[in-house]
Order: sequence, then structure tokens, then C-alpha cells
Amino acid sequence: MKNLIRLFLLLTIFPAYLFSQSNDVMIEKTTSFYPDQKSINEQDIKWNYLIVPENWDKPEGKKIKIAVVVLKNSSNKKDTCPIVYIEGGPGSGDIKGIQGWINHPLRKNNDIVLIDIRGTGFSLPKFCPDLGKKFLEILAKNQTSKIDEQQKVLAAIACKDDLIKRGIDLNAYNSKSISRDLNALKKALKYENWNVYAVSYGTYVAQVYANDFPEDIKTLILDSSISDISQYYNQNTDNYINSLKKVFEECKNDPACNKQYPDLEKKYYNTIAKLTQNPITVPADKKKIPSGKFTYNAEDFKIAVQQCLYQKKLIEVLPLLITEFDKGNKNTLGAMVTAFSGGLGLDYGLYYCISCNEVIPNNSIVSFDLNASKYKDLKGGLSFYKSDFLVCNQWNLNRNKSNITAYDLSDLSKLNVPVLIFSGEFDPITPASNGTSIVKKFKNAFLVTVRAAGHVPAFSKFGSKTIGAFLNNPKQKPNVSELKANSKIDFVKDIKINSGISNFANALNEFNFLFLAPFLMAVIITLVTFFSFIYLLIKKKNTGINRLMQILILVSAFLAIFIITGFVITIINVADLNFYILAFGIPEKYEFLLLVQLIFILFTFLSVFYFLLKIKSISNATVILTILFSFVLIIVYFQYWGFLIL
Repeated sequence: MKNLIRLFLLLTIFPAYLFSQSNDVMIEKTTSFYPDQKSINEQDIKWNYLIVPENWDKPEGKKIKIAVVVLKNSSNKKDTCPIVYIEGGPGSGDIKGIQGWINHPLRKNNDIVLIDIRGTGFSLPKFCPDLGKKFLEILAKNQTSKIDEQQKVLAAIACKDDLIKRGIDLNAYNSKSISRDLNALKKALKYENWNVYAVSYGTYVAQVYANDFPEDIKTLILDSSISDISQYYNQNTDNYINSLKKVFEECKNDPACNKQYPDLEKKYYNTIAKLTQNPITVPADKKKIPSGKFTYNAEDFKIAVQQCLYQKKLIEVLPLLITEFDKGNKNTLGAMVTAFSGGLGLDYGLYYCISCNEVIPNNSIVSFDLNASKYKDLKGGLSFYKSDFLVCNQWNLNRNKSNITAYDLSDLSKLNVPVLIFSGEFDPITPASNGTSIVKKFKNAFLVTVRAAGHVPAFSKFGSKTIGAFLNNPKQKPNVSELKANSKIDFVKDIKINSGISNFANALNEFNFLFLAPFLMAVIITLVTFFSFIYLLIKKKNTGINRLMQILILVSAFLAIFIITGFVITIINVADLNFYILAFGIPEKYEFLLLVQLIFILFTFLSVFYFLLKIKSISNATVILTILFSFVLIIVYFQYWGFLIL
């Protein structure tokens, strides 16, 4: 009888146990996160939320939703070991970059799993999505770096207070929790294991994950690795200056670069001195900066240069950028605000949860300042990073120090899976030396150092090809022969500075129909006019229009079409070469377009003048007036965009 009772109790408890386990973690299908983007929704993509405990130590407590996207492999293979991608930051989600994965070479044979880690992107709850914008507004002000730092602290703590009021457990948002989310996701998607591909801060999450759940990992790919979290801030200035010196040296050893940008290092430090005394205020897009102004001080200049070291294409324009700052060219620097704002796109609520929990406590503001003091002409380390110490000092007030720990990653040395590590020679934040250090942590690791690259060098054709070869044969040493043929930085030279190029390109890219409608209508009228007048001339028909008037309008229409078509083709060609050139202008070989523009303006005014002179003798004056108004409208748009600044 007793045995029957025990069996009954066991059968009663067992289903309840299963039910609680299934409620801890579950996958929930959802609709597209981009419902209006046809190019995305035509793909075989699974949209999901992973529902997990906010605090993994309290599985019966509050649940959160983590946005997950699975791009099925383009070869329709059923047996495919997926790639789970882990973005950096901390505070950057994966899903916003989905467009880059649709035709990615790695998707051919592998499912791609993108995850907005807790606290980022489409995951719920959302943290402080507008905090980056507030930081940009602070940087835009004409004030000292000290005031910048104080206001940044106030904005960050306001975010923290909001999170607490909303009942969010700040201690639950860390790399350990993300690691457990990844493990839960792998199980929920019913994968035996997967290839883990991580970049920047994501490499630290990947290390925690591989340390805690080694059975989940088939291969590990680490791009721009964090090798020692305790040196991330302490060596920040060294990492920046060492990378920048490589640019100075590279330009000096390139005769053409050295000729066009002589004494580049001297110009860099002179610019810091100038901006310390006299910041430069430039106009800015009110959609990004409500005040409509952005003031560059020395700290803004330093961080702008540091951000340029992240990408090869930006490294190539760096001598030009430093030169334009040195000249104080307001038109060019105004166009740079858009690029500058792109560096503040993180979810900063999560950024501080992680930074103040895992990074800052393992670094020291004293060590940061000591490191920066080695470079007197720099006038201090990068305030952009130093301010994190001040924020975290307030963020961690009254916090239980037992929640602030350094994770033990000693089990990584036992990991048997193949590991591929990428480092960029010019990387200013996770330097190439990190790759040399981290490769020693693993039994079976390969290091690929990409000389002509900055941060995350695997985001390239070579990187994709190398990763693909690695996944096909993880035990084979990567072939890096292509790197030797592409090991030179090709600095941008011979640029005609004109801010209108960037404004025009942005207008085409954003395509605000209401704003562009008058311009497009004027262009259509110009096209119709040109072909109509050509036809009438060929047929020698009498139109009632004075012959000279007809010729003036025809030439003006041709010039307008030639200029607009020329600018569009030039922008496409230059963007393929190096998109960032457009922030400054166009290569000098296209400068003739700016001169043709002046000829167009001249012919337009001649046409208007002649029309007014002969208006009484022109039978269809309304038609001619409409055509001339279209020409003038095109000129007004040129003036608005800034093309007329030569």
C-alpha cells in the first residue's frame, strides 16, 4: 500500500515538474520585425521571441522576451549546423544588421541565428532607447569636457532610475545571464550544438558561454577579441595612440600621401591645441540635433579620429579628416555630424548594466589617467571612455559588491573545439596584441591578423571566405595568402571638397518624397522640354518661340540633365570605391561637374533675362515661364544642398 501511495505521489509531482520546466523557457513565434520591408520578408526567415527568466536564479519569477531571428540557409539543406552571431557593444543587438546577412556567403550552407541580447533591439523590456541621442546632444554643446561628463552622468542615472521604477532587476543583465540565454535558445531551437561567431564585446560573452557550456560549441570564431577585461579601460589610451601612430607612419611612407598631407602627426596635435582654445560650431540636421548646431571641441575631435580607426575605409580618409579639422572647414565638418552620430547607436541602458558590473570594477580610473599621462600633447585620455568611470561610480552606489565580480574563465583551456581568431592591425579598442594573447587560452586555435584593417576585420570578403573554409575544415590552418596582396592602406587623395555632395547623397538615400517632389517635377519638366525641343528643331516646326529663346532653353535643359545624371553616377561610383569620401566631396576628376553647374546657372539667367526682354512677342509665355521656373527651382535645390560652394 505504501508503495502505491509513493507511486501516486511521484506521478502527481512529475507532470508538475515538467510543466514548470517548460514554463521557465519557451519559444514564441511572432511576425516580422520589419513588416514593411519586402526584400526581407521574401526570405525564409523565422521570427521568434525566446521567453526566459529575467533572473536565472529565480526561474519562477518575472519573464522577459528575447528577440530571435533564424535565417534559413539558402541551399535548403536540412542537416546544417547553424551559426549563432553575437554582436558587440555592449548594448548592440544583432537583428538591426539582418540586411547584411540575407546574401551573406555564410548563409549558403548554414542557418544564421541572430539574437538581440536581453536589453537590446527588439527584445523586451526595452531599456533606454533614446539615451544615445541625449549623449549626442550633450556632445553637440559648446562646453567643457568636464561639463559633458557631468551631464552624461545625470542622463545615465536618470535611465537607471527609470529602469528601477519599472521593476527591472539590473543585476540580472550580465554576460552570465546572456550565456544562459544562449544555452536555452540552443535547446529551444533543438540544435545539438552550433558555431558561435562573436565580435568585439561579444567575444567576451562567447568566452563566458564556452566556459560554462562547452558542449554547446561546435566551433568558436572570435573577431576583435577582448583578451583581458581588466585592461579594457586601463590601456585605452595606449591602444588608441599606438593605432594612430601606425596611420601616421603609413602615410609618411606613402610618397603621394606624405606629399598631400605632410606633417600629419603634427597637424593632429596642433588641431587638439586649436580646438581646446577655439571650438568649431557647425550647422547640423535638426532631426539629429534639435538645436541645429554641433560644436566640435578637442574631445570630439579625438573620439572622431578614434572611431575612424575602426574601419579600413575610414582609415583611408583619416589624413583628409585631420587636415579638414586643422583647416577648420565648417562645411565639411558639418557633413561629418551624421557619421559622428552613428557611433552612439547602442542601447546604453544595457551598456551600463554590463560595464558597471563586469568591466569598470576590474579597471581603475587611476590606471586610466596614468596611462593617458604618457601623452602630454593629447591633453588627457579620451573623455568619451573616462566618463564611464564617473557614470559607474554613481550607478553602483548602494550596490551589493558581491554582485560585482570577475568571471572565472579558466575552463577555456579545456575546450577541445577548433577556434578561429581575427585581429585588425589598426584596431584602436581591441588591439592586435589581444589576438596574440587570447590564442594562448585555447588548445586548438588559429590566429589571423589582418594588417590593413581596424575593428572586426572578418566583416569583409576575405573574412567571410576564411570563415567559410574554416567551417568546412576546422582542423586546417587558414590560408592567408590573400592578405599579403591586400596589405596596404590606400589613403584617399585628390578630393574636391564640397559639402553639397554629402547632402545630395543623403537626400537620395532618405528619399523624403514630400521634400523632393518639387525637385523631381522640375527634373521631369526639364526632360520633357529637352526632348520636345530637340524634336521640334529636327522637324523644323514653327512653335512661335523665338529661335534664340529656344536655343537658350535647350542648352539649359541639357546642362541640367547632364549635371544631375553626372552627380548621381558619380555618387554611385564613389560610394562603391569608398562611401566616406562623399562626406568630404568628390575626387578631383569629377570636379568638372561643379564647373558645368555654373554654366547651367549662367544659361538659366540668360534665358530668364531674354524671356523678360521678349515676353510681349512670345505667344506661349506661360509654357516658357513654367520651364524657366523649373530651371530656377533646380538651382534653388543645388543652393540648399550646398553645391554652389566652390
